[in-house]
Amino acid sequence: MPKNSVEDFLTASEEQDVIEAIRIAELNTSGEIRVHIEKTSNGDATNRALEVFYMLKMDNTKLQNAVLIYVAVTEKTFVIYGDKGINDVVSKTFWDSTKDVMQSHFKTGNFKQGLVEGVLKSGEQLKKFFPYMDSDTNELSNEISKG
Repeated sequence: MPKNSVEDFLTASEEQDVIEAIRIAELNTSGEIRVHIEKTSNGDATNRALEVFYMLKMDNTKLQNAVLIYVAVTEKTFVIYGDKGINDVVSKTFWDSTKDVMQSHFKTGNFKQGLVEGVLKSGEQLKKFFPYMDSDTNELSNEISKG
């Protein structure tokens, strides 16, 4: 059955699995990862991801190293959006492998696994450039936001 509403996209326990993946991913990096799910981007998903990024105040991290995984359920599309601190130091293809992993799970309807692996892979990628430091604080909520 297609999952066309935000409520149907993840079960409560699947949502907890994604939140746990965020917690685990952030143990290894000073980067911050958030997931936002909404019904539709109303047009351009990349532009909407940018709006959500600022709406969630993800641009306020000290090292500008926050990542948003944005999902528009109706359009069956997602965007991985990294802040300036990340984009200044990584290659253009930095997020490609993360997108590929997520896409392969999403194509089979396994949205939770796609998000979990996307989050964990994002954490691995961030660790290379933004390793965890003892002074780190969790600057952003690990909860999944919804539109």
